[in-house]
Amino acid sequence: MAGRGRGLGIAALVVGLLGVVLAGGAFGYGRGAYGTGVQPSRSMEPTYQRGDRIIWERVDGSEVRRGDVVVFSAPGRYRSGGVLMQRVIGVGGDRVACCTTVGSQERVTVNGRPVEEPYVYGGDADGVHRPYDVKVPPGRLFLMGDRRSDSMDSRFFAADHGGTVPVDAVRGRVTDDRTGPALLGLALLLGAVLVVIGAGLGIAALVVRRRKAPTVPPAPWPVRPAQG
Repeated sequence: MAGRGRGLGIAALVVGLLGVVLAGGAFGYGRGAYGTGVQPSRSMEPTYQRGDRIIWERVDGSEVRRGDVVVFSAPGRYRSGGVLMQRVIGVGGDRVACCTTVGSQERVTVNGRPVEEPYVYGGDADGVHRPYDVKVPPGRLFLMGDRRSDSMDSRFFAADHGGTVPVDAVRGRVTDDRTGPALLGLALLLGAVLVVIGAGLGIAALVVRRRKAPTVPPAPWPVRPAQG
């Protein structure tokens, strides 16, 4: 019994530690690699609806490119102290202007070229009939929402570096790829299961160790050794 108890104890320790390492590693990596939130407004419709759960990968602002949807913090501009979500229209060195007419539609131009924006709400790239012509300073980004008629974005802060935000205000890039977060969630769940199994094995080991060996009852009468 003692040997069996020791075996169960070792198994409990190995399985439990493996679970802790797996769950802790998945949680720590996920927290450092991704962020989550809820889109609070209609400013990014139709791409993201109000109330949509969003996931962003944590990247340096210098890594984002035109067309990326980013989350950023700009407490000096917005009353909300949380992160906001908008699309990158121009990066450092770009000239962003509105608007030019192509066929029957108005288009934003970047460096003099009309930009194809299939993501804008109702195909309206202007939204508020508020002309602008901004040279994006190095290390800054010109951002706009996809619903141009309902987005308080770079267009409305012209006095502050042309409405641009610094790249270090970016917290991450929004992603629709759920593979990475799903794998991390699976690893976290598996780690938790292993911890529970390890705890169960540990309890079993204690029970086995405390169980006494069966005793043989004494004979009801004296027993004499056999005579040769």
